[in-house]
Amino acid sequence: MDSVLTEPALSRALDKPLGKKTSQKDMTDYRIELGDSRERLIRHPIYGLVNTPERMRLFMQTHIWAVWDFQSLLKSVQQQLSCVTVPWVPTPDPEARRLINEIVLDEESDELPNGSFASHFELYLRSMESAGADTNPISCVIDRIRSGDPISEVLQDSTVPTEAREFVNRSFSIIHSGNSHRIVAAFTYGREDIIPDMFRQVVVKLATYSPEIWGQFRYYLERHIEHDDDRHGPVCRRIVATMCGNDPVRWAEASETARHALEARITLWDSLATRLAAV
Repeated sequence: MDSVLTEPALSRALDKPLGKKTSQKDMTDYRIELGDSRERLIRHPIYGLVNTPERMRLFMQTHIWAVWDFQSLLKSVQQQLSCVTVPWVPTPDPEARRLINEIVLDEESDELPNGSFASHFELYLRSMESAGADTNPISCVIDRIRSGDPISEVLQDSTVPTEAREFVNRSFSIIHSGNSHRIVAAFTYGREDIIPDMFRQVVVKLATYSPEIWGQFRYYLERHIEHDDDRHGPVCRRIVATMCGNDPVRWAEASETARHALEARITLWDSLATRLAAV
């Protein structure tokens, strides 16, 4: 697959026109070019390997690091699209500001079935605890960061899986670039757009396991599918299109970063799949 856009044409991905054209080339001629990265990720053999409770726990113990750094990537997008400093000033695109703040609300303070609230990261941790997965490494890292230790130092802890460390470092290299359309492209195509297709395969596996053990994890996965498929994915694709506009350089840079984000996940899955196969 040489190019990926959920809708047949970019103009259909947008709810309304983006305004007057700034070049002779129409924006509908542009696409995020992902090569075969998205398809390879969806077809990765890891989903077939997560087929026992023991392997599921090992999967969670590595995947939690991607769940965690997702929140930092999200906050970086929020910094790019809305004002999070004092004194407050209005940012240029009020629609993008509204959309990203809606996503932050869902991801950082989602409402649970019992009426309480939690971030999706916290929900994942609770799911791990219910399933008997080890939460100590990620919890220790969070505690150290709260204490002011730099992330570069914290990630060197021997309890952090090597493949997880590399994945998080790649995410933070994008965050530290400060390049807004690259950051939003990584978040959109490396996370929100692809996550539903990955998680559906895991949810099917969970249907055969004990609901009292895996119920919370299944709820987490289904919640992500619901949010990302119905709202977050389309919203983020719209924001990328708005940011890139008619600038071919921006589209090329956003495409490159999106591919790198997908390849980082493939590398993470490759390493984890090797460990799962040995269990």
